Amino acid sequence: MPDDLNPPDYSLPDAGAEGGGKLIQNIMHFGRTLRAAGLPVGPGKVLDAVEAVRVAGITNRRDFYWTLHAVFVNRRDQREIFDQAFHVFWRNPRLLERMLQMILPEFRGDADEDREKGQEMNRRLAEALKSENPGGADPEEPEEEEIELDAAMTWSDRELLREMDFEKMTAEEVLRAKQVIRDMRLPIAEIKTRRFRPSPQGHRVDLRRTMSATMRSGGDEIALQRRKQRTRRPPLVVLCDISGSMSRYSRMLLHFMHAITNDRDRVHTFLFGTRLTNVTRYLRNKDVDEALEQVGDVVNDWSGGTRIGHCLHEFNRFWGRRVLTQGAIVVLITDGLDREVGAGLAGEMDRLHKSCRRLIWLNPLLRYDGFAPKSQGVRAILPHVDDFRPVHSLDSLEQLAEAIGRPSLRRREGMDDWLAELRRVEDEARQDAK
Repeated sequence: MPDDLNPPDYSLPDAGAEGGGKLIQNIMHFGRTLRAAGLPVGPGKVLDAVEAVRVAGITNRRDFYWTLHAVFVNRRDQREIFDQAFHVFWRNPRLLERMLQMILPEFRGDADEDREKGQEMNRRLAEALKSENPGGADPEEPEEEEIELDAAMTWSDRELLREMDFEKMTAEEVLRAKQVIRDMRLPIAEIKTRRFRPSPQGHRVDLRRTMSATMRSGGDEIALQRRKQRTRRPPLVVLCDISGSMSRYSRMLLHFMHAITNDRDRVHTFLFGTRLTNVTRYLRNKDVDEALEQVGDVVNDWSGGTRIGHCLHEFNRFWGRRVLTQGAIVVLITDGLDREVGAGLAGEMDRLHKSCRRLIWLNPLLRYDGFAPKSQGVRAILPHVDDFRPVHSLDSLEQLAEAIGRPSLRRREGMDDWLAELRRVEDEARQDAK
């Protein structure tokens, strides 16, 4: 529920007042703005919004807000964009023309600064509003002034898009990134199984097939039949954090999970925040939009808190023996910020690590050069992973695919520097405690 519902009051247009006849037009432009910002708003919803406002009335701002909210917002992740759009658009529909030049440059700032500005307008919303005709403006009226924007703020070539943080992408860039993710593949190296198959180049003699061939030939000659071990790609298990601190990345990563789920067999996907949810069967739907809509309906803890230890305990207890078979590879996607301060997390991570062939931790906080394992959640997870990588851009996803596809990977390969950093941080913490 938005905290900012009672700023200085303003008057909404009355149906009989001057300019009141533009209310329907304003609602239409508001719907277009939400659609451009990424919300699934079509003509039907606009008509429903007009009818809802007619029935509920617009006697006060709060009722008007929740009337439109009930029509346009279907999922929790849509609330933030709707709230920001409502407060900008309906305070003064023509305000954007004067403030856009001051808003857009701020979105290229550092990610830490962006996170601290809780009331800052979303870049996707800014771009959507920029592309729309202001709600209260008459298309036939002349523009007051012409504003020219630097194209460098709203456009990036292919290389820049690959390096761009998901958190800083505009709606257009997000769409292009999703198209790139849709074509991604995860070439996991195949491993040997316990089963064999006939092969002239095999190193083992297949006695049963040799005797059968000999009997068919009358026993005059013995042609040795050979076999070799079958190979198969190991199962892939993805555990993705969807808490509030991870929401901007988990949305994009769901597209990546959908792509790899439909590209190969034996992919199992679990989402967790305060509880664990298995979404594997929903991501097998070929239509990505329908698949993500089903995931949104079944998951109830989007953008909430995080209980990593509790969710891993549930996974180890109920799902580990089902999906961690035949040398499974586990990909854990989380920032390690645990609401329960790492309670029981180390033990569950140790059990998970021993149950799989390889455990890879993807953390979007690694995009910061000064990242250090200081939080208790990070310190509990780090000793039990085989690889530690960032996951904040298209480039990081491609590097992940290359790393997993390398054959003969050793346990904890490349983790020496991180483990040394972890020991240094723990020594400092013990000295500070004294």
